[in-house]
Amino acid sequence: MIRAIFASASAALILAACTPAPEADSAESASPPISMENMSETVKVLASDEFMGRAPGTEGETKTVAYLIERFEELGLEPGGRDGKWTDPVTLKHSVVNDIRTLSVSHGDTVIPLQQGLDININSPNPREDIAVQDLPVVFVGFGASAPERDWDDYGDMDLTGKVALFLVNDPDFGVEEDHPVSGLFGGRRMTYYGRWAYKYEEAARRGAVAAFVIHETKPAGYGWNVAASSPGENYAVAGNGPAKPALDLRGWLHEDMARQWLTNAGYDLDELKVAARNGDFEAFTLDDLRFNADLGLSVETVESQNVIGKITGTERPDETVMLSGHWDAFGIGIPDAQGRVVRPGANDDALGLAGIMEIARNLKAGPAPERTVVVAAWTGEESGLLGSEAYAQNPIYPLETTVANFTLDILQTAGPAKDVIQVGEGQSELEDMMAAAAAKQGRTVSPEGLPENGLFYRADHFSLARRGVPVLLIMGIAGGPDLVDGGREAGIEWVAGYIANRYHNQNDAWDPDWDLRGAAQDVELFLDMTTDLANSEIWPDLKPTSEFKGLRDASASARE
Repeated sequence: MIRAIFASASAALILAACTPAPEADSAESASPPISMENMSETVKVLASDEFMGRAPGTEGETKTVAYLIERFEELGLEPGGRDGKWTDPVTLKHSVVNDIRTLSVSHGDTVIPLQQGLDININSPNPREDIAVQDLPVVFVGFGASAPERDWDDYGDMDLTGKVALFLVNDPDFGVEEDHPVSGLFGGRRMTYYGRWAYKYEEAARRGAVAAFVIHETKPAGYGWNVAASSPGENYAVAGNGPAKPALDLRGWLHEDMARQWLTNAGYDLDELKVAARNGDFEAFTLDDLRFNADLGLSVETVESQNVIGKITGTERPDETVMLSGHWDAFGIGIPDAQGRVVRPGANDDALGLAGIMEIARNLKAGPAPERTVVVAAWTGEESGLLGSEAYAQNPIYPLETTVANFTLDILQTAGPAKDVIQVGEGQSELEDMMAAAAAKQGRTVSPEGLPENGLFYRADHFSLARRGVPVLLIMGIAGGPDLVDGGREAGIEWVAGYIANRYHNQNDAWDPDWDLRGAAQDVELFLDMTTDLANSEIWPDLKPTSEFKGLRDASASARE
């Protein structure tokens, strides 16, 4: 997910180098066992045009799944799915808005037409071939947080049944001054789950809304409109797993400029509303005479996709599992870019993460068999909303109560060796303390997220397990600029910014022979060490009191006794 600032060394030297940062004096990390050449070759294959961007339900998926099974077999893994299979099916509902007959908002006699991809990105998580809504009242719900533990409720007495919810992005305390009354009430700069668009949609649906839109702003969202408007009108949803949940008919991102038009016509100013929504006494209110209208045609199909799962069975405690995971899917075929390219190859996001997981598995198989079972999972549908991991979490193969930990790699930095590893999320589990100890053995330190407002803890597949109480760790290269050996923190920040601006989710996220994978190898080795330690111990890392999911883990404690 990040544009690399490439090292000046030649590709041959980069692939041959396996030494850690010069500052890493520890003899234990003098010869990392991670092969950067293997990782590069894996990405070169998965990100090639032949795999067509690895979209679920396409020929690209067929090729990807076959390749992953072949590689897992070569690594000596056992099939880890149900009934001795390599794959675990994930049924998805895929829909695309392909016929816009009406899409507008009106105020009295004034009608504002909405252009898909420019003013709005609208899709349906509850798809039918035709969705028509007329004159729906629009309710401004501020940040849409209902957080009794923080004595905060944006909804008040508002009934959203049959209405449209309009949200601000991120948390109420994002971007406020330190002396503001709400400062630090949520996560400060660190986004909480209340700030995620996924939570806002879930809460709106639970309260009966027909549609919900989040006003896009680049800084609090963590990415530009080009990302929010990518794949306009498209939606994937898990079908057939777990109890049915309330679902919106329509949802999406609303461009900030268009949101201002809506509010201006209703007699309000967006900047003033952002101030008001940060007061503890704010309550949702209907935007007088503002009405939303849509008459849309959708193509709807059922997609049978697959998670690919392997394992190394434990010798002493096979029913206790340590999980390694990444996602195999990317964004498939898109609109031609300036160079005429249509394949969005997902090289760093997340072919490189999977390459790292395979290197961990290769090293585990080269050593003594672990005492606990190690599960290796390649998820589908991450880019569509963590769907493969969510389907698994709803119906797990290996009980979550006895899943020791999940380690997820989703984007590894390609800018060279680093003096640190970035902690994604904070205060979640004792795995964080273990990571600090493992990093110290490498001669590295742990740094907090540089961009905690982006809510990355809630944006990768580990979260499907975290929200059910499983201790997790995520390494994600865009969590903040690493302190690079060559160029320091400034160079790391530049690399992150360049990747997000130029490569994230588009045709530029391609394999490059000039990647400097020494930093990626450091991070992969870190997870290898932690996996080895946990897989050969009786340790059960606990969640910390600051984790919002600790109660869930505590409730299953008897299963681990």
